[in-house]
This record gives sequence, C-alpha cells and structure tokens, in this order.
Amino acid sequence: MAKIPINFKTGELLHTKELVVGIDLGTTNSLIAAVHEGKSYIIRDHCGKELFVPSVIHFLKDGTRLIGNEAKDYLTKDSGITIYSVKRLLGKSFHDLKEQKKYFGYQLDQDSQEGMVRIKVYDKTYSPLELSAILLQHLKNEAEKSTGKTINKAVITVPAYFNDAQRQATRDAGKLAGLDVLRIINEPTAASLAYGIGLNRFDSSIVAVYDLGGGTFDISILRIEDGVFDVLSTRGDTYLGGDDFDQAIVDFWAVKYQFSIPEQHASLNQLRLIAEQVRKDLNELESSKYQWNEYELELNRVEFESCTNHLLSKTMDCVRLALQDAQLKFEDIQQVILVGGATRMNIVKNAVSSFFKKEVHTELHPDQAVALGAAIQADILSGGRKDMLLLDVNPLSLGIETLGGIMDVIIPRNSKIPTQLAKNYTTSKDGQTKLKISVFQGERDLVEHNRKLGEFILSNIPAMPLGIPKIEVTFKIDADGILQVKAKELRSETEQLVIIKSQFAITPEEITGMLKNSIDFAKADMDQKTLIDASNEAKMVISHTKKFIEQNATWLNNEDVHTLQDHIDRLETRIELRDKDGILQLLEELNTFASPLAHKAMDFSVEQVLKGKKV
Repeated sequence: MAKIPINFKTGELLHTKELVVGIDLGTTNSLIAAVHEGKSYIIRDHCGKELFVPSVIHFLKDGTRLIGNEAKDYLTKDSGITIYSVKRLLGKSFHDLKEQKKYFGYQLDQDSQEGMVRIKVYDKTYSPLELSAILLQHLKNEAEKSTGKTINKAVITVPAYFNDAQRQATRDAGKLAGLDVLRIINEPTAASLAYGIGLNRFDSSIVAVYDLGGGTFDISILRIEDGVFDVLSTRGDTYLGGDDFDQAIVDFWAVKYQFSIPEQHASLNQLRLIAEQVRKDLNELESSKYQWNEYELELNRVEFESCTNHLLSKTMDCVRLALQDAQLKFEDIQQVILVGGATRMNIVKNAVSSFFKKEVHTELHPDQAVALGAAIQADILSGGRKDMLLLDVNPLSLGIETLGGIMDVIIPRNSKIPTQLAKNYTTSKDGQTKLKISVFQGERDLVEHNRKLGEFILSNIPAMPLGIPKIEVTFKIDADGILQVKAKELRSETEQLVIIKSQFAITPEEITGMLKNSIDFAKADMDQKTLIDASNEAKMVISHTKKFIEQNATWLNNEDVHTLQDHIDRLETRIELRDKDGILQLLEELNTFASPLAHKAMDFSVEQVLKGKKV
C-alpha cells in the first residue's frame, strides 16, 4: 500500500523529494539549512519557527530525552543529567579534560576504558559522539516533519582547528544519526559562502573570517578567485568561546564579592546564565546588575573589558599568526567577516575592526551564517552548482619517525587538502624484513616533542642488504581532513594501508604550544637533528667500512687495515660522546683516506675478472 503524506492543516499533499542540508553542530546552538532556488535559508519547524536548537539534552528517568529549549530549562534545575557543550568533548579523553571537568555540571565517567571520554547519566554512559548524534537526529527529524521531505544527506561544519580525531567523531555522529555525511567543512569557509563572497566566479578577494562561537574560536585567511576557495592559513582554539567570557565574569565576581564559586552545578549554571545576560546587557548599557542568592551582582563596561581582555588578546594573537602564516599584512585583507554568537559583543567588533582598519561584515545573523554556508556547500556537492571548488588546509604538519627520533615531514602544515604526498625510505639493517611506521603531528624536529597519531608494521619485506629496499610512504588527506597512510616496498609490491584514527584529541594548549615551541626551540632542535643525522651517517659509514675490510682482506696491507680500524674506533667514540663536530671531521678524514683504497679495490676487481682473458 502506498503512503501519501498530507499536511492536515492545509490539506495539501507533501512532496517527498530528498532534501540535502547543511548543519552547524554548535557548542551552544545547532541549526539546519537548505537551498531553494539558489538561496540558502534556515529550515523552520512545524510551528513555523526557525530550527534554532540549543545544544542541550536532558534525560528523564523513564528514558525520555528533552532536547533544545525544553532541556535548557533544566540547566538550573537538574544539571547532573542535563548535558551541554558536547562539542567541547568530541575526540577528547578523560585525561584531556581533567582541568576543565569542574566546569561541567554532569558527571564524566572516570572508569571508561575507551579512548573518548564518556558521560554518566543514571546507570548508563554516553560518548560525546552518541550525544552529538542525538542532536543531529533531532534536527533531521524536525526538518523532515516541517518540510515533508526525506533528509539523508548533509554537510556538517566543524571549527577549522578541529583535528583528525574530532573530525572523525563528527562524521561518525552524522552516520549514527542516519545521515550520509557528504563533507565535513570548516566553519569559516562556510561563513564566507553565506556572505556570497566568491559566488560570482569573476570576483577576486582575500578574506579574513573571525569566528567566535560559544565554545570555539577560528581565524581563517582565504583567497577566493575564479570560484575557488583557497584557505591560505588557519589558526584557532577549540576551547575558547563565549562560555569562557561568561566564566571570566563569574571568576571576577567571586573575587569582587568574596564568595566561593559554587560546587553545586545547578547553582553554578544559574550564575553563568546571569553572567551571560550581563554580557549581552553591556552591549547597550554602561552597567548591569542582577540578584543571585544574597548578592547583588553588578558589572560595568570597564570591569567587563578588564576581566575578559586576556581572552580577546588570545584571539587577536591567533589573527596575527594566521596573517604571518599566509605571508600577508593586515592591509592585504580586503574583507573581514564576523561569525558566531559571541561576535555580537562590541568589544570584539571594535577590536577586529581596529586591527584591520576597516568595517567588518555583520549583516547576517552571526549564529546563522555557518549553517547557511553549509547549505550552499551541500548544494554544490549535490550538483546544484557545478562552477565552484573549495580547498581547505591541514592545520599541523604530518610526518613519520625516522632513525634517531627525527620527525620527517611528509605533508607540511597549511597544505591544501584534499592532497596526497609520498616519500621514499629504506631499511637500516641487513636482512630487515619489517619496518615500523610511526605517524606524528606537530612542528618540532624531534618526534618526542610532537603528538603521536598511530603506528603500524610493514611486514614481509624481502631480506636484502641495508639501503636496497625502496619503501614508499604515502600520506593522503581527504576532503574532510582525515588521514590515510600507505607503506609499499616497491621492488616486491608488498604494501599496507591504514586509516589513522587518533585515540585522543590535541588540546588547544598543545596546538598553540607546538607552534610556539617550533620557534622557541628551533636552534636547539636543529642542533639535535644535525647530531642525529651525523651519527646515523657515521654508523652507516662504519658498517660499510667494516664490510670493505672483510671483502678486500686479500690485497689490503696491514697498515691500511690498521688506519681504517683506527678511524672506525675514533668515530665510534665521537658517536658515544655525541660530538657532532668531531663526527663530521672524522667522516671527512675517513672519506679522504678511503677514496684511493676504493679506486684500488675497483682496479683489483677488474683485474680478477680479466685474469686469463685476452682483450
């Protein structure tokens, strides 16, 4: 029997054509959008209101879930089973969150054996991936009810600085919600699309997108030309947003009024909500006050700027670094876009406008721009537009560990993605049949200072002398920023392919630290790298020299053998002493002494071959 969908309010038949959507899965709010006749719009619910859903879930004892505004009411009533800011947990371990867990009203499960942290609700635990899927499924269901169309395909946005684990988790959450995730795209890229920048293929512009949401911050520099969105650089902090400005106000009040920040989370949430309202009031008023328990909490603009200045400074430091990465100056930026609810703050608008010395784009609802842009990208991918291409970048360098703990970069940071790059390596021992490939992410020369993403073993390499096998290691990053690594021994066609899934996410502090340390420790790293390179070369030369003595014992005189052995002994001593200059000097001396002997060895070999033959 055929099913015919009808709108009972109007009596009209509903079309069941599939709708491809864009979704902004936000820390504070989530939205879903689509494109109609070339224009993107926020989908409305069955009551005609825009689907602007607070990213909050409350669990009732009978298993019922309240989502959005219904759940938000419980933040101050029953905070222990009211889950918020799930986006901040994606791809994180319990260890990653040990400093922040006091700010969550709900209970993080310390006994979880999985890599990703879990949240305890009654007698069950949920991963952030499952909770994100609940939010996505709610958006999908509500949109299907109101439009009468099936929604199976979506583009989901993430902060540009989300790493591999966080992107994987977002994609998996989409799958769990019953969505075919066409693409994971960066929020700043989506925002520029929403503003229509680049929709005309003949336009050319360099754009800065400053995106400060409820829980995350990104700054991206894009060159948009001939329908191509080229991300020149990106910086950000996955743990900095409007929520942190609210917490800064709470911390300020605790000192000003000499009270302890409440450990009871319902009370703390109530205090944060008051701080959020005060923050919004100060856009229009010189000061704002509210009653909380026995305290009359007041804040004026000067105090607000003072207690949040360090947060604003962190965002502007990222802006400077993004420009530096893109090798641009502020005057090279032609357009500046503000995105994210926290950019409504006048202090943010003024700081960004003052830095770039130009007016900033604020025409669109700052909470909606990302979802509207995601819908445009969904339209592009579903064939609605065929004249555009989006290119993004990977935020940190990717490489493998080589002999001596060296980080050998295969894909540098800020490389355009999707991309595929390869390098050739070889074995370090005679007869080696296995090679461990350890994959790292970071900017330092030594792997011990970078973040390990994973490792695997390439087995069944044919036994050959060291240096003979030719092993190609290929890194492939797809359009979602997810990494695949393939190792292949080219002579035997032995190969292995793995998708690197980071068990833990990189914290914002680690990301910032990696980039800062790569500059601060550049000289020390280079000295260490040079020492390791020199030691590796010396060990290989020692191995070859010992073979040379053994293979040419029939004609080498005792003095030559003694001199070669003396060079070997002195080189081994310099290696033990980690004396880089001594190693390099002895390598040069050995090379000078051994070169004539190598020529003699060649002549001797030719003589032996020709012996008894007439030429």
